Amino acid sequence: MSWIKDREEFKQAALSSARAISKDKDLTSTTQSSSRPPSASQIALSHPPRASAQINAWRGELDFQTFWRTFHQDIEALQMPKLARDIFTELELSRVEMLGGATFPGAQLNIKQYLETEAKKNIDNKVPALNPLAANLWLKQLNQESLAKNSSDLVLAFLEASPANLHLIGKQLIEARSSQSQFQEIAVDLLRDLELMHEAPTQGDEVPQEHEDTMQEGESNAEEIGEELPDGAEIQSMESDADGQVDEENGELEEAQAPIDSTAIDEEIDLTRNFDAELDQTIHEDYQAYTSQFDEVVQAIDLATPEETLRLRQQLDQLIAPHQTTIGKLANRLQRLLQAQQNRSWQYNLEEGLLDTAQLHRIISRPGDPLSFKQESDSKFKDTVVSLLIDSSGSMRGRSMTLAAICGDIIGSTLERCYVKTELLGFTTKHWKGGDSRKAWVNQGSPPGPGRLNDLRHIIFKSADDNFRRARKSFGIMLREGLLKENVDGEALAWAHQRLIKRTEERKILIVISDGAPVDDSTLSTNHTNFLDNHLRQIIHGIENQSNVELLAIGIGHDVTKYYEKSITINRAEELAEALLDKLTELFND
Repeated sequence: MSWIKDREEFKQAALSSARAISKDKDLTSTTQSSSRPPSASQIALSHPPRASAQINAWRGELDFQTFWRTFHQDIEALQMPKLARDIFTELELSRVEMLGGATFPGAQLNIKQYLETEAKKNIDNKVPALNPLAANLWLKQLNQESLAKNSSDLVLAFLEASPANLHLIGKQLIEARSSQSQFQEIAVDLLRDLELMHEAPTQGDEVPQEHEDTMQEGESNAEEIGEELPDGAEIQSMESDADGQVDEENGELEEAQAPIDSTAIDEEIDLTRNFDAELDQTIHEDYQAYTSQFDEVVQAIDLATPEETLRLRQQLDQLIAPHQTTIGKLANRLQRLLQAQQNRSWQYNLEEGLLDTAQLHRIISRPGDPLSFKQESDSKFKDTVVSLLIDSSGSMRGRSMTLAAICGDIIGSTLERCYVKTELLGFTTKHWKGGDSRKAWVNQGSPPGPGRLNDLRHIIFKSADDNFRRARKSFGIMLREGLLKENVDGEALAWAHQRLIKRTEERKILIVISDGAPVDDSTLSTNHTNFLDNHLRQIIHGIENQSNVELLAIGIGHDVTKYYEKSITINRAEELAEALLDKLTELFND
């Protein structure tokens, strides 16, 4: 095919079409992955695929971004829970895609194929029936558009989880598609009918201790992540590491072993009051933890037996193997960049310094000449330490966790080659739905507004001073099923930041690898819905504006630009090397 030979020309032709449709002659592109909805001023446009079967989906990714810029007007964001907001966004995307498709039938077919690939990812990742992409596809199906198999399956599951009047509201949405304001008013009504707009339970209300069979089943079954698990792989249950947790099915709550003092904060784990001497403390005054008594900082190697550690490392190696060639190229290119900055130079013919032995022959040929000395000049490359903070929560299970583990292995091994100190950290919680912190809160009468209400688990996979070859054997523990629970990103980010500022290196870089917003059911059910989200934003703002630590985020399957000023998004392993190289090169060239 001709487009295989001239892929760059083909890409430029596609971008020209986007400029013409959107009537934006200055529209530019970036090789970063696209997000839904598009959030940057550029079109996310990767290089065209070599397989002809994938080219329509590639064009569909460009077309939906173009239609968003053409038919969508930015308005003040509505306040709503995360799932409601995501479904609301997909309905708006469906609207602009239908409007664009009516004018450009070829683009409609491209978007259909692109969404089919996205639907397959949703099915492979076993997403809940009520998921945002299904709402988009449902509206298109109601508009008499034919859907491919995976898309139809996703819609069918969505319909089974929806109210009976869904069809009527869908017809109203289609009739109102030419008016964004009217369409979005109806969309909000739909979200109310789906019971997604309700407020969180009243502060102090106890969350029913129901059977968690469904959640446990999701925990105990390994996701399909491109490679089969090794034969005899041990499956860990969700509760495998719940130390002495009571049987919540019977609703029993043990008495706390020690009195709880909510002001006795462990400085090693809870940093809401001691974030950094240079940071403005007032931004954290609305955030609190009910207790940090049950929080822990743990070495990853202590979370698994030696046999399981070896098995998980072998599993990670199998997942990395298909990308080894690409990873090797990334490592070599980045290593050349860093070593070029680290190269030292010498100044010669000086009156003092180290004796220049290469010029000693001059003493014999010209005895009256003075001795020549040399001095090593300072390198422009600053002594650097890099900390990788990986979201180890349940939402990362499967492909997301695999990508995160590969990221950590690649970045860590490459930087260590260049003598850049690197540490690898993770964060999750010890239990689902609160653990010992919640039990203590209930035993003390469930006072309102308790703050963070779960037991944090912060994990050290590798400290900055550990030998990389020895420490990397524990990286596979990131894939351990029983490890992945909930995520309180703000405190984890503050913890990693505090570890960095204690280092003596001149330059400090913190790279967060995550799949989106913080989620902890116990905390969010007893505080306002933006409690964790607001705290994360406050921590990020403090680091980005008041700290000498440089902050970068890698979004795994989700756009994290709404949180982090510097970020990239990775959806597929194939994008990993190029995206990381571009961003790390930019970072180290600053």
